Amino acid sequence: MLGGAFATFTISAGLMHSYAVFLVAFLEDFRWSRSDVSLAYSASQLVAGVSAPLVGALVDRLGPRRLVLLGGTLLALGLLGSAYARALWHIIVLYGVVMTIGANCLGLVVFVPLLSQWFVRRRGMAISIVQSANGFGRAASAPLAQLLISAIGWRRAYLAQAALMVALVLPLAGFFRGTDPSAAATRTAPESPQEPPEVAAPSDRDWTVGDAMRTRHFWLLSIVYLCTGLGSFFVSLHQLAFAVDVGFDKLYAATVLGLGSFLAIAGTILTGTMSDYIGRELSAILAYAISIVGVLFALFISSPDQSWLLWLHACFFGLTWGARGP
Repeated sequence: MLGGAFATFTISAGLMHSYAVFLVAFLEDFRWSRSDVSLAYSASQLVAGVSAPLVGALVDRLGPRRLVLLGGTLLALGLLGSAYARALWHIIVLYGVVMTIGANCLGLVVFVPLLSQWFVRRRGMAISIVQSANGFGRAASAPLAQLLISAIGWRRAYLAQAALMVALVLPLAGFFRGTDPSAAATRTAPESPQEPPEVAAPSDRDWTVGDAMRTRHFWLLSIVYLCTGLGSFFVSLHQLAFAVDVGFDKLYAATVLGLGSFLAIAGTILTGTMSDYIGRELSAILAYAISIVGVLFALFISSPDQSWLLWLHACFFGLTWGARGP
């Protein structure tokens, strides 16, 4: 189940993050402004926030397996439609709405509650392993998407991604057999007394949405997650376009940024594991500080001769990609 969540989130995150590469193709093909193509991403962030409670309610009723089927179908439809996009509003609707809701069904909104039920003592480590899939997907998507676009064009690249999603949706859903609400209700405790106590153990308190919303911590966490989401995702969106504007080769820049994102795998798992020992607050502060240093390196890049600064930016910003989340 943990491996299935990691694989599913890797694919959905990679497909969504590849928009930063397609953005450069849109700028060249349609001659849209940078602010125009950012509208789809802004819509995506808004829809992701608004749809999250709906997806959370659906996973309680339908279970992870059905949500993965729904999300994979929506992602495939969004990718297929994007291959035939002719106007800006097509991209806004397909990426900003259809694909975003699909990605929410294949992301942390679905997997964090599931992992929280199955892991208690090592919950931070379990969630961080799945969260690291965000960085892994982002790292792989940038160079792969750029290679596809360079080889067959952005429209056929979208068709290839849609075909991949169609081929994988059923196998991905199969990872979550036995996790639907009806199965969870009849699941019994492990027969062996040697089973780790954190698996299938009850949580310390059965929180409801109303209980959480009446606490100060809930709203503080919501504000922090909103701010870090806006900051980090907009940096991620414009990283490649910024590097190309400065003068870096597109494939080289995509490779550097992608390799930097691979550090998120170790960084996220390390941060999540540390949070089990030193606390969530201190771990989050360390992650934010490292991210800020990474952004500062980018501010000093002014020419392609400063590739060392691009590497430092990619490594510091990539190291904590995902660690700033749940």
